[in-house]
Amino acid sequence: MSMRLTCDVVVVGAGMVGAACAWYASRAGLDVVVVDRGPVAGGTTGAGEGNLLVSDKEPGPELELALLSGRLWADLAADLGDRIEYEAKGGLVVAASPAELTALELLVAGQRAAGVRAETVGADRLPDLEPYLAPGLVGAVHYPQDAQVMPALAAAHLLRASGARLAAGRTVTGVLRGADGTVRGVRTDRGDLHAPAVVNAAGTWGGELAALAGVHLPVLPRRGFVLVTEPLPRRVRHKVYAAAYVADVASGSAGLHTSPVVEGTAAGPVLIGASRERVGFDRSFALPVLRALAAGATRLFPFLSEVRAVRGYLGFRPYLPDHLPAIGPDPRAPGLFHACGHEGAGIGLATGTGQVLAQVLSGTSPALDLTPFRPERFAEEAA
Repeated sequence: MSMRLTCDVVVVGAGMVGAACAWYASRAGLDVVVVDRGPVAGGTTGAGEGNLLVSDKEPGPELELALLSGRLWADLAADLGDRIEYEAKGGLVVAASPAELTALELLVAGQRAAGVRAETVGADRLPDLEPYLAPGLVGAVHYPQDAQVMPALAAAHLLRASGARLAAGRTVTGVLRGADGTVRGVRTDRGDLHAPAVVNAAGTWGGELAALAGVHLPVLPRRGFVLVTEPLPRRVRHKVYAAAYVADVASGSAGLHTSPVVEGTAAGPVLIGASRERVGFDRSFALPVLRALAAGATRLFPFLSEVRAVRGYLGFRPYLPDHLPAIGPDPRAPGLFHACGHEGAGIGLATGTGQVLAQVLSGTSPALDLTPFRPERFAEEAA
């Protein structure tokens, strides 16, 4: 049935970022409708591990957003912690060689200056933190601020608690514009949604939504696989990953990158990643990639060689060329606001993104300088 709805803000995308935008905008007193062609957390969010990380970010605007987001996640956990499986487990980044440890310590120095808590751990202390780690590692850095949630639960509970109206199963087919070019809402296959503000939280499809408004935003999908083991007693206490993972996150290469990332979950299974490659929206099941993930995980935790992997799944991270999300108003289409392009950090950065965007929408100063995240920056570079 065709419907016409009017509200203050239309959020396009019912993933974690869209849910956070709805939560904070509603708390600012705005009437919000969230629209998605699929279910809540049906895209990248549902294929994520739920990482809330500061450890993998270099000093700069993304790390500042991550620190803000981490504080906000901790606040939300006080109300929703059990329901969203929030776990302040901490992260452990391990080095296999002196050169890796030296590079890691250089990164850590800058992170500490930005406000990250990080403790260098000698090889002799690693068994105290992770008894099942492989021998021979030369050291690590422990990041107590790293945490984890169950992403689909987090998005669903946050969206429900926000009080926003959900219009699921409705595909956005156009962006409504006034005679002066101002955004007036969106057109869907089941009727129009009218609002003076539209938030693009469409994840990997953020570029397509921007195009409907006549603006360019070069969001590309970056595919990643995750292996899931059978449920186990808790043997992996932290999010544990190799130092090379940080370089893979920052790489702009379209080719395949894999680096071992291993973490336990509250439910028992161990999650194993991480891979990155730009292959469009190719959903082919890549057995060699899964084998590489398994090999990397067993190098870190040899006991996993005797554990069954019960399934593997893939998702697409919304990648922007400079590895920063687009957050804030788009001057090329007044009334359009972006909250997309977070790549693999969308779960962790969702709360900070939602808060600063709600501050802009309600006419208050955002908690962070949004200049590095401005969506028109790519058009400026091409000019």
